[in-house]
Amino acid sequence: MTRQQTQAGRQRSILITGCSSGIGLDCARFFHRAGWLTLATCRAEADVRRLVGEGLVSFRLDYEDEASIHAGFQTAMEMADGRIDVLFNNGAYGIPGLIEDLPTAALRQIFEANLFGWHTLTRLVLAGMLARGEGRIIQNSSVLGFVAMRVRGAYNATKFALEGLTDTLRQEVRGSGVQVILIEPGPIRTNIRANSYRQFKRWIDWRGSRNRGFYEGGLIPRLARAPGKLRRFELMPAAVTQCVWQAATARRPRLRYRVT
Repeated sequence: MTRQQTQAGRQRSILITGCSSGIGLDCARFFHRAGWLTLATCRAEADVRRLVGEGLVSFRLDYEDEASIHAGFQTAMEMADGRIDVLFNNGAYGIPGLIEDLPTAALRQIFEANLFGWHTLTRLVLAGMLARGEGRIIQNSSVLGFVAMRVRGAYNATKFALEGLTDTLRQEVRGSGVQVILIEPGPIRTNIRANSYRQFKRWIDWRGSRNRGFYEGGLIPRLARAPGKLRRFELMPAAVTQCVWQAATARRPRLRYRVT
């Protein structure tokens, strides 16, 4: 479907972050096939080039780089003729490790990526939605946003904070025409484990920890292990994409969509 073929005469637009792989990439491909103007952003230029080569509209947006958030937003507005109908905040990562071994600097860094950058982009997009009196902000949270799990303290903390911030925003924009929706996936087959392992090696001094045996004999082998067959309750990214589609298109979307 092209812009000229949309029934309403204007192609609906969605801005998606974290599209290099996993949920973001699956969503971008799905919405693109459905005829939406799909603005699929990535942190790395190499991933942007790969998506462009695939036929998607892609450009750089890194939650940990505020300048790139503003630049990415401006690019999105230019491509969408000043109107973003749906924002899907998605890009995030984990830093596995016990709380006692988690440096405060690591916690600050992950909050930039998993919460503060989301907030910056949301405020930019929200202004236009409020002015028009319509729009949807979809936040990709997690089951770990309402149930904490050992070793995932940094990720848990960002998702718990996201849930609170999102619920508050929903209350504050009630009646404006802007709808705020949470997606809460359980286990989904993505690259998050491999990405988390890189963060673990960057931040956690497991060799100097009193918990070295736990890391050496348990956590590290699990993080380093190649994905096998789907685990119990684990689904593919398409399961999340279906919920994002419902959140973006349903006349009365739910406040929360729980997946798996």
